[in-house]
Amino acid sequence: MLAFLLLGLGFWFSLPSKLFHDPTSTILYSREGKLLGARIAADGQWRFPESEQIPEKFEQSLLAFEDQYFYYHPGVNPVSLGRALIQNMKAGYVVSGGSTLSMQLVRISRKGKNRNLYQKLVEMIKSIRLELGYSKKEILALYASHAPFGGNVVGLEAASWRFFARNAKDLSWAEAATLAVLPNAPSLIYPGRNSRKLRDKRNRLLDRLVERGIIDSMTCKLAKLEEIPSKIHSLPMLAPHLLDQANVEHTGERITSSLNYRLQLQVNALVRKYQQNLEANQIHNMAVLVLDVETGQSIAYVGNTAKLDEENHGNQVDVIRAARSTGSVLKPFLFAGMLNSGEILPNTLIPDIPTQIAGYSPKNFNLRYDGAVPAQKALSRSLNVPAVRMLRDFGVERFHHLLKILGMSTLNRPAGHYGLSLILGGAEGTLWDLCGMYSGLARSLTHYNQYNKTYYTNDIREPVYRLQDSVKKGNPEIQSRLSAASVYQTFEALLEVNRPDGENGWKSFSSSRKVAWKTGTSFGFRDAWAIGTTPDFVVGVWVGNADGEGRPGLTGVSSAAPVMFDVFNLLPSGSWFDIPFEEMEEIPVCRQSGYRAGRWCETVDTMLVCETGLKTNSCPYHRLVHLDASKRYQVNSECEKVTNMQHVNWFVLPPAMEWYYKKRNALYRPLPPFRDDCSGTQNHEVMELIYPKGNDQIFVPIGLDGIRGKVVFEMAHHDPEAEVFWHLDGEFIGTTVHLHQMELSPDEGEHLLSLVDNHGNTLYKKFTVVGKNDNEMN
Repeated sequence: MLAFLLLGLGFWFSLPSKLFHDPTSTILYSREGKLLGARIAADGQWRFPESEQIPEKFEQSLLAFEDQYFYYHPGVNPVSLGRALIQNMKAGYVVSGGSTLSMQLVRISRKGKNRNLYQKLVEMIKSIRLELGYSKKEILALYASHAPFGGNVVGLEAASWRFFARNAKDLSWAEAATLAVLPNAPSLIYPGRNSRKLRDKRNRLLDRLVERGIIDSMTCKLAKLEEIPSKIHSLPMLAPHLLDQANVEHTGERITSSLNYRLQLQVNALVRKYQQNLEANQIHNMAVLVLDVETGQSIAYVGNTAKLDEENHGNQVDVIRAARSTGSVLKPFLFAGMLNSGEILPNTLIPDIPTQIAGYSPKNFNLRYDGAVPAQKALSRSLNVPAVRMLRDFGVERFHHLLKILGMSTLNRPAGHYGLSLILGGAEGTLWDLCGMYSGLARSLTHYNQYNKTYYTNDIREPVYRLQDSVKKGNPEIQSRLSAASVYQTFEALLEVNRPDGENGWKSFSSSRKVAWKTGTSFGFRDAWAIGTTPDFVVGVWVGNADGEGRPGLTGVSSAAPVMFDVFNLLPSGSWFDIPFEEMEEIPVCRQSGYRAGRWCETVDTMLVCETGLKTNSCPYHRLVHLDASKRYQVNSECEKVTNMQHVNWFVLPPAMEWYYKKRNALYRPLPPFRDDCSGTQNHEVMELIYPKGNDQIFVPIGLDGIRGKVVFEMAHHDPEAEVFWHLDGEFIGTTVHLHQMELSPDEGEHLLSLVDNHGNTLYKKFTVVGKNDNEMN
């Protein structure tokens, strides 16, 4: 009894719990189930992961060729074994093995075993055990997944793609028959050799299929006309960089991505078209990412351009995941943050003047200044100086924290490391994160309007690329990171981004489609960005060189934005965001300053603003001015009767802002000067230094001839006719009128600059001239 028990246990455990442990290829599919690409297995074999199904044509061909009684025997077919034995005895050598498909599957799983009578007996026992543990369909699927097809091709799916460049389920009868005979003699498939032998075997199988009524004679004749494969095909490589990412995270698995097959093909074609133009300027790399806003899924993913020749320009780098200088693409998040906290209104005037803050001196891209510019205009025009001044007011640490909670994962240093340069590309970000951040804002705004004015915990989240990783909206929460109102007004501002109508290669974009978009260009023309957002999609484009080489003319507006809009043309259009009225208030706003209307504002508009906008200050730039009867001079009660005065509301900017503002705004009216008999009675600031600004240390370079160079000091005055007398350390050095600039060459050490105008107004400035070594230390 014990002996029978031991024999039974030995029989039952004669097969391992898993027949195969071979490494498999990583396979990437589109959301429609179409192959996007594959990576070869770790052992150098093209072996797809096991499939649970086998195509009907291949199954019929395989059974007709190898084991017609497969569904009727228990793993061993005595009739086939007897017939094979008789054939072998007559021939004097082995011409038939008589193995069933179950026995062949066992033999494949027992790699390297000798083919002799003893091993045959072992295979028979294991085959019977196999039939007890697996269904017939499972055995067929295992066989199809692990049968050798010649060279380094293992399994039906890999063979179908390598030999016929199509999915196994799409094989013709001729192709299915060709693959059915190969595991029996896999060496026949070598391209260009043995074609006649392979064709003969295939055709005999097709005849057998006719005999058994599986196909008709006409189908057989047509199938025989098809050519035998003459070359090995490469597998599709439609999203190679995403495949690399999937291969790292899900090695050897089948991954159904969220990519839209047709859109991926179209975006690939767009990138190839633009690549040819960019190559002329030695710009070699581009990346494009398209996200579905609602699901957060990637629907197109082009990590880089393809190699055009033998020279590699870093085309293997997945730029979507690579950290690059962000340029100006973070500015919308600062604008939204300040709206959200009630520190600005959309049109609040922001100073745009030469600025130095703790030694940091930002410049606008066009190297010009507007004096003052509405906040949303500063954003749409991507002006650097207003952005830096806004960040200084908002706080670098607050902005750093905001970016991290919105999903920027590359901020791995404290806020102080980046400083104010954070807003101009001083930090690196990835296209993956940035597109996710923009889609998070769009999703939170859409959900607020769709779902009973509610935010959801998963509105702000990282994008995904697997179809099964779609994240639902999550649980309701009281407050979002940024209010729906602040997001809406930010997107409205981004609708006004200046489009480069005069740029070569620019295609007109339909005005019927609204896109909130932002461009960015990093220092040295190394990175060009464009990111556009609608309620349905986010499109992000990066253009540049993977090795960081800058190129003249490489800007977000000219290089990345045209690609972005062409991608939007491939996407379905939809409606714009609904206004989140519940989070907005209608208030009077000063038309000229953009602040809440003050008592002296002349022209007042009513506009919707964030609720937090009620906390903002009233207009600081309008004041009541007292003029004489001619309205040419200011007066006061000491020099003019009150009854003779003309009281006028006047828009007055600080001197430095006014100096630049009036050059760009022809309708700006400078404040009239005081009448001569009222001189000395002004109680407001009339002079302001432009350079040096703040408690600055100044470095004056020494020329090659050993002579100290000069530095241009500059100031602004409210009165365009004012005469200003300059003094350095108590010594008179010159007079200026209209253009108040003075070249100075002070020695090292501390100095006092004194400015006195012809009305007696005085401005003092202390500064220190440092030597070369001191300057380098700072």
